[in-house]
Amino acid sequence: MDALGVGIGWRSEIDITVERLPGVDFVEVVAENLNPEALPESVVLLRERGMPVLPHAVSLSVGGAEPVDLKRVEHLAKLADVLDAPVASDHVCFVRAGGLDSGHLMPVPRTREALDVLVANVKTVQANLDVPFALENIAALLEWPDAELTEAQFLGELTERTDCLLLVDVANMYANARNLNQDPVKLLDELPLERVAYVHVAGGEENNGVYHDTHTHPVLPEVLDLLAELVKRTKPPGVLLERDGDYPSDADLAAELQAIRERL
Repeated sequence: MDALGVGIGWRSEIDITVERLPGVDFVEVVAENLNPEALPESVVLLRERGMPVLPHAVSLSVGGAEPVDLKRVEHLAKLADVLDAPVASDHVCFVRAGGLDSGHLMPVPRTREALDVLVANVKTVQANLDVPFALENIAALLEWPDAELTEAQFLGELTERTDCLLLVDVANMYANARNLNQDPVKLLDELPLERVAYVHVAGGEENNGVYHDTHTHPVLPEVLDLLAELVKRTKPPGVLLERDGDYPSDADLAAELQAIRERL
């Protein structure tokens, strides 16, 4: 991956903000929210400036037991093509089963059988994409029982068998540390960080003893500390700030971007 720098998630609610924010080197768009044949004017403007725009999908459900929906894959592929994106991504999760949609990113059981299914689905996506495909670790409120692999082993074998990239979300790691008593620094030690495409950073809050990765709150210092731990181990091509609601002032967003840049 070429260097991306520091970026922010483009959302229609803050399109003008993103256009004028200082220190934005690239943006990420939610793939399902854009029509490849009628891109928002703001996204077109950013592309005309030469800014990389990366499509990030949330609905491929590559971790599901059912084959991936090729229409969704084709949408992502068309969007990546029209954006001339260097990479496209989704999550290590499933969102559909038995004809039902969860409405959430659900964790995949870390078993050999589930890994085989995930690998097959990822290869289907890759066969229909003209750009590298990256997969993101998710925040979860539960772990499936009878795991046969650690998260690092699961993701390591996934990248080895598919040659996919990793979209490392340090905010999700922090959430899992809080809720599932996981050790995020140990995970960073064991992940194949040479496969990192870029990194996500986001805010959250605790509610009734559960930490929620909300994307609507300021980034905690502890999440930035995890970013710094990652940077000690590898220099990621890019780091992106996610914000999906309750948008603060332009100055506050700029300050968060600067805090990220300082950790790099």
